[in-house]
This record gives sequence, C-alpha cells and structure tokens, in this order.
Amino acid sequence: MTEKNIDDAPSLKQALTEEFEEIVDAPAQVGLSDEAIREITESLNAPENDDHIALVEDLSHADTADLLQKVSDDDRRALIEQNTSEIDPQTFSYMDPDLRKATLSQMDAKDVAEIISALDSDDALEIIENLDEDFQKQIIQQLSAKTRLVIEEGLTFPEDSAGRLMQREFVAIPQFWTVGKAIDYMRAAASELPSEFYDLIVIDPLYHVVGEIPLNRILRSKRSVKIEELTLDELHTIPAEMDQEEAAMIFRREGLNSAPVVDNDSRLIGVITFDDILNVIDEEAEEDIMKLAGIEGSGMYRSVLSTTASRFRWLFVNLMTAIAASIVISMFDATVEQIVALAVLMPIVASMGGNAGTQALTVAVRALATKELSSTNMVRVISKETIVGTLNGAGFAVIMGVIAAVWFTSPMLGGVIATAMIINLFFAGFFGAAIPIFLDRIGSDPALSSTVLLTTITDIVGFFAFLGLASIFLI
Repeated sequence: MTEKNIDDAPSLKQALTEEFEEIVDAPAQVGLSDEAIREITESLNAPENDDHIALVEDLSHADTADLLQKVSDDDRRALIEQNTSEIDPQTFSYMDPDLRKATLSQMDAKDVAEIISALDSDDALEIIENLDEDFQKQIIQQLSAKTRLVIEEGLTFPEDSAGRLMQREFVAIPQFWTVGKAIDYMRAAASELPSEFYDLIVIDPLYHVVGEIPLNRILRSKRSVKIEELTLDELHTIPAEMDQEEAAMIFRREGLNSAPVVDNDSRLIGVITFDDILNVIDEEAEEDIMKLAGIEGSGMYRSVLSTTASRFRWLFVNLMTAIAASIVISMFDATVEQIVALAVLMPIVASMGGNAGTQALTVAVRALATKELSSTNMVRVISKETIVGTLNGAGFAVIMGVIAAVWFTSPMLGGVIATAMIINLFFAGFFGAAIPIFLDRIGSDPALSSTVLLTTITDIVGFFAFLGLASIFLI
C-alpha cells in the first residue's frame, strides 16, 4: 500500500477502503480476488484494527458469501461475530448448503431467526430446511406468527418440490380491474409488494389463477384498458407437489420469467421466479455430474468422515466389478502365461471400451435429464451410438492392430487386438446408451448407477473378447 500522511488524507481507513475497492473492482477478476480476501483477513487479525468492517460492508452478497467460504473456520466465526450488522442476511442464501448449515448451526437460534425473518420466503425456507430438526424447532419458536406459519407450511411440501421452491410474496389482482386500478394498487401497497417481480397474476374471487400479465404489457397500456384484455393466451400454473426439475423444464421450454404455484384446489399460493429455476438447473446438473463419479454432493465443505463414508460405498462397488473382470482374466491365465504381450495390451482394450461407453452414456443421461430422449426416439439414439462406437472401433482397430503387429512382430496379434477392439467398442456404444434408458424405465437414477454397470460390461467384454480370440488364434 502507498504510504499516506494522516494530515494529507481523510484517514488511513479511507485509503485502505479505496485500495480495497480497486482490488474488488478489477475488471479481469470475476468474484472476490485472493488479494481482497487477504486484505480483509489481515485487518481482521490485526490488533485494534476494525477496518475490515468497512471493507465487508462494501461487498456484494455473492462476494461476502465467497469470502466466508474461503477463509478459515476461525476467521469465518470472527467475521460473522464482528460484522453482524454489515453482513446482509441475503448473503447466507449464496453460500454452499453444507457450509451454511455448519455455520448457522454454531449460531444462536435467535440470531438465525433474525436472518430468516429478513429474507423472502423462498430463501428463508431454503436455509432452514437443511438444518437439523431440533434446531429448526428452536428457530421457528423465535419467528413471528406470520413467518412461522409460512415456514411450517413450506416444510410440509415434499423435498425438491415446487412448494419448497416458491416464494409467498407475489402480486395478484382481480380480473375485473383496469390497468389504472392495478397501477394505483401497486403504488399504494409498494411496501408490501415483493422486492422484485416480473408478472402480475390474475385471479378470480376464489383465488384461482385465470391469467398472467407481464409488467411490460401493463406499462405500455392505457389506464382504461381492462386487465382481462391483457392476459397471456397460455397459462403456466405449476402444482406445488411438482418436482422442481419438472418445473425447471417448463420454464426452460416456455421461456418464463415467473410462474404461479397452485395447491390441490388450484388456488394461488406462491410464485416461482427464474432466478430460483436457474439455481435448480445448476444444482441438477452438478448432481448428475457428481453421481456419474459416485459422489454425493460437492464434498468441499462436508466433514472428512462424511465425505469418506459416502465415497467408500461406491469405491466398494467398483472393487466388486474389478474382481468380476479379474475373474474373466483368470479364466485365460494359461494363455496369458504363454504370451506376455497379452498382459501389456489388455488395459488398452478395456480403457478404450470404457471411454467410448462413457461418451455414449453421457449423451444419454443428459438427454434423459432434459427430456429430449423418450420412447419415440429411443431406438434411434441407441442405434446411432452403437454405430458410432463400431466406426470408432474400426478406426482404432486399424491403428492399434498395426502398432501391436510392429511392436511384437506378430501380425496375428495385431489382428486379434483389432478384432477385440471393434467388438468392445460396439458393445460400449450399445450399452452406453441402453443402460441409462433401462435404468430410467425401471425407476432407478441413471446418473447414479450407469457408470458402474457400464464399466463392468466393457471390462468383461473387452477381456473376454481379447483373451478368447488370443486363445483361439495364438495358442
């Protein structure tokens, strides 16, 4: 930092703040930079220095969450304790769920209740639903009667449902109003309206949704125009029990900014907005990626023992599949003993099959997740991936066949590995596409189980084809 004379500058604190803002606002940096984090932690740990309070106050919600996630546990506790008024409650909705749970669990129920009371209903429910049940009850007891009712009702909806995702703050107007009446109402009730909204929900006297009106239609219409004349032709109501992934598909397909949520009697009870859906899409995509690797959650902020236990289960399953592949190899142990080159080339056949199968599997899992794959195009997708696998197998068969023939001066060995590679990549393409579809049909999660099954099949087929052909043509 450039030295400044106290008499020439307003204060050292202001100088520090200006330098910090330069770091945070650097155009090449997305999010909070490491330099900015060090600036805050050094101020936090410096005796009789409270400059970090002003620095934290200048951060956005996302940057404050980034700061809390990257500092040590001790610094995180100190930051929260010493910057209670500077940390906006909205910050906690940006934090990783595992870290947020650990952080809030160390706070008093009263303090957490104050955070939840300051949030929109959807963010408040997202925060409290991941906490332990006993702690939830302590927090709920500290809430106002109105907030308590909203939280308790929200917790009754199924996990990962639209009811858990919606916010209770919305703008609903009768269908017999005019544009002028609607505008006057919104101006008069400004303090009671949501902080952000994109559509007006049109309702009948029984609170049934009869239409939606984007705000731009209201702004471009004369005051005398009737509300019912401006409603969209299509209505996109979402049942509260609907899975959030299905709700995300509706938003994605229809290009919605928001959508009304209704109960079992089709009465309006909430609204889902696109920012919530964006989070769902990110979460579902991340979850599928993690499941393909046999990982539950990101694991970055989970405890070591919990992360170890969750991964051990799938590693154990992988061990069993590896043993199954080893049993196939043991069936041809005499062949391997006579031709050492087979042991050198076996991993190539298995790995190529596994990689090719994973490509087909990834395409199929994504297509299932986005509803692009159904019974109408199932055969076409499987056929395409099988053909692609076979063609790739033929191409790499030529390459590997020549390499093996020259390497071990055995044209026959080159022919064997070439044939085995074609066979294995044929089955890799077929099962890579077929396994996720089959698992989806029987109600199992294709992202969670496909990889293990595919690895087992490609290893067994690859070893069996390669060693079987070798025992026939080389012995």
